[in-house]
Amino acid sequence: MAESKADKLQETLKIVEEVLTNNKKDLRSLLYKDIIVNALNCKRDELDILDLKVISRAMAEFRHAACVFKPYRAVRKVSMFGSARVGRHSSYYQLAVKLGRLLVDNGFMVITGAAEGIMRAGIEGAGPQNSFGVNILLPFEKGPTSIIRDDPKVVKFKYFFTRKIFFVMEADAIALFPGGFGTHDEGFEVLTLLQTGKAPPMPVVLMELPGEQYWESWNQFIRKQMLGRRFISQEDLSFYKIMHSAEEAADWIRSYYSTYNSMRQVGNQLVLRLEKELSDGDIGKLNELFSDLVESGKIVKTSALNAEKDEPTLLSKPRIAFKYNRKSAGRLNEMVLMINELGKTI
Repeated sequence: MAESKADKLQETLKIVEEVLTNNKKDLRSLLYKDIIVNALNCKRDELDILDLKVISRAMAEFRHAACVFKPYRAVRKVSMFGSARVGRHSSYYQLAVKLGRLLVDNGFMVITGAAEGIMRAGIEGAGPQNSFGVNILLPFEKGPTSIIRDDPKVVKFKYFFTRKIFFVMEADAIALFPGGFGTHDEGFEVLTLLQTGKAPPMPVVLMELPGEQYWESWNQFIRKQMLGRRFISQEDLSFYKIMHSAEEAADWIRSYYSTYNSMRQVGNQLVLRLEKELSDGDIGKLNELFSDLVESGKIVKTSALNAEKDEPTLLSKPRIAFKYNRKSAGRLNEMVLMINELGKTI
C-alpha cells in the first residue's frame, strides 16, 4: 500500500527530531544539523517568497542530482559541451560520437546537457548506459533528447547555476566543441574555477576539425587580449589544449591520470595521490622546478594521512605532499603535467 503524505510527513518530522537532538560531533551529523537550521532560519528571517522558492528548488535539485550521481562516483567522467544546433550529418557531430565512444573505451562515462546536437552525439557515442544528462528546463526546448529521455541518469534542472555545479563537480575532464553563448559560458566557468583553485586540476580539450579556426581564433584572442594585457598569467594557458581528432583528445584525457590520480587539502598540507611512486630523483626535480608553490619545507613522499581514511579506495596509493601557498593554480596544473611526464619513465 502506498505511503500517504501524512505518513511521509511524520517520518520526516521524526528524522528532523533525531538530527536536532543527537549530540554526535562527527561531520555528517553536524552537516545534517546545519542544513536543517539554515532551512528553519528562512522563517526567522522572513525571506521573500521568491527567495524561498529559489532556495527550496535549488536544494531539491541538488539533493536529487547528488542521489543520481552517487552510485557512479568511483567512475571518472567527462563533461561534453557544444552547440545543440549541430545536425547529425555534421562532421562535428560525428567527431563527438567518436569521442564519446573512445572515452568509454578508456573507462570514462560522459555527462552532457541531454539535448540535441553535440549533446546527443556524445550520448550516441558513449551509449545511454554510460551517459548522464543534466538537462535544463527551457520554454522553447522539448526536453531531453529521445536517446536518453527515460533514463534514470537524466536530471532536469530549472536553474543554470545548480546544473553547472554538477557539470564540473562530477567531471574529471571537459571537452568543448564549437557552440554559442551557452558553450562559452560553460567553458569560461570551468576555466575560472580551475584558475581560482575552486575546482581541482583536470584536462580541458577544445575540439576543432583540421583546417578550421573556431578555437584557434578564440585562442588567439586569449593570448593577444587577455595574456597580452596581463589579465591572466602564462601558466593559465596550461588549462586547455586544442585537439584535432577524437583519438588525440581521448589519449590526452587518459594520460592526465596516468600517474596523477587526485589531490586533497588536509590542514596545511596539499596531498597528491599517485598511480605509481616517483623516484627520489623525480621528487628532487619537482622541488627544483616548483619551489614557488611551496610555502615552507619541501615536497616529500608520504603515506595516507589520517584525515584521508574516509576515502578507503585511495589509501594504498603512493603520495607526495607539501605546504601549498595557493598562489597559482596554473602552476599547480603544470606540476601535475610534469608528474605525468616523470611517470612515463617508471
